[in-house]
Amino acid sequence: MTGKIYELQGYAIVLDKVIFLTRVFAAEEAEGFQFNIRFGGDLRLSPKFATRHEADLQRSLLVKALNESL
Repeated sequence: MTGKIYELQGYAIVLDKVIFLTRVFAAEEAEGFQFNIRFGGDLRLSPKFATRHEADLQRSLLVKALNESL
């Protein structure tokens, strides 16, 4: 496997397989905040966080890792 790996909430994400990343938004039923990571096919990961600040920080770190992997 030649792609760089990024760890998020116990998941190993292969950065060159990420196709789409959404903005941070409020999760349903007051479960905090989340963003979606879409991979090939219909595979999606939706990490949830207690605060918007934490979700924004984790998304920003993932975007930075994606940019560095190019």
